[in-house]
Amino acid sequence: MSGDERAGARTGRIGQLSYKRLRRGLPRASQYLVRGLLSGGALACAGLVLAALGSVAAPLPDRGLAAPAPAAMAAPAALPDVSEPIAEPVAQPVTAPQPAGQPAHQTVTIPIQLPAPAQAPVAPQLAFADWATRMSKVADIPQRALEAYANAHAVLAASQPNCHITWVTLAGISAVESKHGGFEGRTLQPDGRPSSPIIGIPLNGAPGVKSIADTDNGILDGDKIWDHAVGPFQFIPSTWAKWRADGNHDGITDPQNIDDASLAAANYLCADNRNMGSGDGWLRAILSYNDSLDYAQEVYGFAQTYARSAKGVT
Repeated sequence: MSGDERAGARTGRIGQLSYKRLRRGLPRASQYLVRGLLSGGALACAGLVLAALGSVAAPLPDRGLAAPAPAAMAAPAALPDVSEPIAEPVAQPVTAPQPAGQPAHQTVTIPIQLPAPAQAPVAPQLAFADWATRMSKVADIPQRALEAYANAHAVLAASQPNCHITWVTLAGISAVESKHGGFEGRTLQPDGRPSSPIIGIPLNGAPGVKSIADTDNGILDGDKIWDHAVGPFQFIPSTWAKWRADGNHDGITDPQNIDDASLAAANYLCADNRNMGSGDGWLRAILSYNDSLDYAQEVYGFAQTYARSAKGVT
């Protein structure tokens, strides 16, 4: 992730094949000015110089592209405010004591809402189902994916409130990386996994791709020689080993599962006390995830569009 955790290892070169199609019809972010290499005089006017992201990003291996040339970029405007998704109370069936006069072989099950401290964690597909159903209609994002993004938003709002990460940024990244888990006709299953695993190209030193030897004995990507990026958020195995998360409370950390991957990505983006509530902070976080100006612009375009679509949806 540090430097370029995404660009060179996207599945089948998603950067070339997929996310350009995804952007059709989306407005280009009006205040998002991307510049190439700037002269020394122009750098003073750019507002943000990102020539050495290693001092900003978490110390993780990059994803696969050869090291890009130093670049400067004006920070985008902060994304529109987005409300925290509302988790619905989930009634849990509890077997009550046998009422007087009831036949001994029968029990009465009464659905009740347990007090908050006594409740076990609720899976995202239950807690955010109603919100995701409403949002899916206006944002054109699969409901199951939205449930995962909403959960990560809520978790980080509670655990790292100063980060100000919202679901629209996670949705923007996932749109670029894997079309919300729908890359090449896949669909997200009820359990949050794509209908078939999403596995990126081998990081084997091909032109434009770094050489990253296997780090997981092929457990996640099926290759014992080279690493591949995996899952809807395209983690390489070594990065997943550091940032893996259990977003759906099933006791398993799986980069193919969109609940787990969304929460892991959110935790990564908020590392080092980043504040994504400003354009400058947001840009630094995204470039730590993938050191590519084009990538940051793509993500911003999606995130801004989703934020605008979300207005009025609660």
